[in-house]
Amino acid sequence: MDQSTHTDLLQEIFGRPGTGPLAGVVVADLSRVLAGPYCTMLLADMGATVIKVESTAGDDARAWVPPQRDGESTFFLSVNRNKYSIALDFDDPGDLGLVEQIVARADILVENFKPGGLARWGLDYESVSAWRPDLVYASITGFGTDGGAQLPGYDLLAQALSGMMSLTGSQHGEPYRAGVALFDVITGLHAAVGVLGAHHERRASGLGQHVELNLLSSALSGLVNQTAAFVAGGTVPTRMGNEHPSLYPYEPFPARNKELVIAVGNNAQFARLCTCLGAPELAADERFATVAARNANRAQLRELMVERLAARDAEDWFERLMAVKVPCAPILGVDEGVRFAADLGLEPVAVAGTGERRIPTVRHPASFSRTPVDYGQAPPALDGDRERVLAWLAAGRPVGAVAGAAVREAS
Repeated sequence: MDQSTHTDLLQEIFGRPGTGPLAGVVVADLSRVLAGPYCTMLLADMGATVIKVESTAGDDARAWVPPQRDGESTFFLSVNRNKYSIALDFDDPGDLGLVEQIVARADILVENFKPGGLARWGLDYESVSAWRPDLVYASITGFGTDGGAQLPGYDLLAQALSGMMSLTGSQHGEPYRAGVALFDVITGLHAAVGVLGAHHERRASGLGQHVELNLLSSALSGLVNQTAAFVAGGTVPTRMGNEHPSLYPYEPFPARNKELVIAVGNNAQFARLCTCLGAPELAADERFATVAARNANRAQLRELMVERLAARDAEDWFERLMAVKVPCAPILGVDEGVRFAADLGLEPVAVAGTGERRIPTVRHPASFSRTPVDYGQAPPALDGDRERVLAWLAAGRPVGAVAGAAVREAS
């Protein structure tokens, strides 16, 4: 089956428009909860046909409530748009055969089972690559497959073990986790980048490969300048509350009614800030004239700024400072943040699905000028796409499935 016929078949059976940059790519999604599903949703948004293979009990995240929408977990809804669900029991030979057929017809497989967990069904990379050497196979673990193989892959553990929590919170207070499963999300992003890189390389070599990711490596990469401070500079970063280790002023400051974040990144911005505060002389003060000087004299500068900021409300300062190109922002709630993005014309909410099942979701972060993202498929009900998936499998059996069966019979 040539590529155009293959893509047409996917469009016919699954009803996707086929306009995204990954139209025609098939992803077998054997992942659950967050990191893997976030990766595969990004791929699905870009046009890939993502078959979400769930256990008969469903993705664990389906039960993670509150909050919920009409009885469905908003956690699950947040990372499963544009996918097609089929529920299969891997211990049932017939169902396992269907999983193998899905894998045989996929371009990419994404899984986040415990290390070695898929080997009992012959779905680990070593087994599958024997009959699908062209498959891009991505595995997401918590802490790798060697010394960390037995550690549970929870984002909170990665925040603790990476040093992230040692950096979060007030200077003399207790460590805090981030308000979102940050490293699950970052790992999902890294997984999407990795599988697309491997998929691109396959066009030249004809071969797939094993793309391995783990939360701790993604966490250390995601801590960027903080890990570099130690790795390259020998400095161990510590908690600084809302302050930045290298820049000042770069934190929330109290205005008359509430706090305002001010983020000064260079001397020119600082000079404009001082002028707007009615104290232009501070920009020339040797205590504050350079980045290094401002860092060394934070307490004195903060006191002078707080005194002047008390004269106006945060919203007033926001307008005045932004008018002179001083980076600043009031601290908003999530609801206000969504509305603010809408006011900027960013259209943060995308309604996924058609007909009666239409669910508001957060739009894909990338925009494409020629191959737009679409939101035609709402997050799926458990096993809600069984008939479509079976129809797709029945439409043609690839060589890989036959080879896979032969390998299993020989073993």
